[in-house]
Amino acid sequence: MTQRSKRYEKARKMVELGRRYALPEAVALLKRLPATKFDESVSLVVKLGIDSKKSDQIVRGAFSLPHGIGKSVRVCVFAEGEHAEAAKQAGAEAVGGQDLADRILGGWMDFDVAIAHPGMMRVVGKLGKVLGPQGKMPSPKAGTVTDAIGKAVGEFKAGKIEFRNDAGGNVHAVMGKKSFDESKLAQNIEAFLGHVQSLRPATTKGNFILGAHVSTTMSPGIELAVA
Repeated sequence: MTQRSKRYEKARKMVELGRRYALPEAVALLKRLPATKFDESVSLVVKLGIDSKKSDQIVRGAFSLPHGIGKSVRVCVFAEGEHAEAAKQAGAEAVGGQDLADRILGGWMDFDVAIAHPGMMRVVGKLGKVLGPQGKMPSPKAGTVTDAIGKAVGEFKAGKIEFRNDAGGNVHAVMGKKSFDESKLAQNIEAFLGHVQSLRPATTKGNFILGAHVSTTMSPGIELAVA
C-alpha cells in the first residue's frame, strides 16, 4: 500500500468523495489545498466515450490556452534555410536537419515539442519509434508539421499544448500553475473542454465527455460537473 504524506491526506479530506464540483468551486477548492514548496502544475484529465482502438475515433490536436501554461516550453525544429532562420528568431532552442535527428537518435530529448517543416519529414519520419512513445512526433493534426514555422514556434512558446487520448480513452493536459488566478485557471479549463467537445468523432455514440478531474501535481483529483 502506498504511504501518503500528511499533506496529501489533509488535502484528500478536503475533497468530498463522490461529489461533482462546478468549475468555479473546483478551482477555488484546488487553490485552498495545502501548499507544497513549489508552484504545482494544474492538470486536467478528461474521460471520453470513444473506442481508442479505432483509428477514426482518435482524439488529438493542439490548443492555445487563453492564459498559457505558466512554464517555459522548449522547442526543437526540423527546418532548413529561411524556415530555420524563422525558427531561431521565434525562440526555438534547437534547429537543424539530419544533424538534429542524429542528436535525438543519440539520446538527446531535452525539449518539450518538436516542430517540422513538411520538407523535412524525410528526416523526421525515421524518428517515429523514438519520438512516438514520448508523444513528441510532429504531426499535421497537432499543428507541428507546418509551413508557418515561425508562427508555430511562437504559439508553442506562448503556451499552446498538444494532446492525444491514451489507450483508456483519456485526454491529459496541463492547464496552468496553482499560482494562477482562479479566473484564469477556470477560463483555461473551460476553453479546453469546449475545444475537446468540438473534436467529437462522427462515429462515436452516446455521451462524448464522460467525466473530468482536475488536480495539482501533488493533490488528489477533484471531479468536475460536466455535461
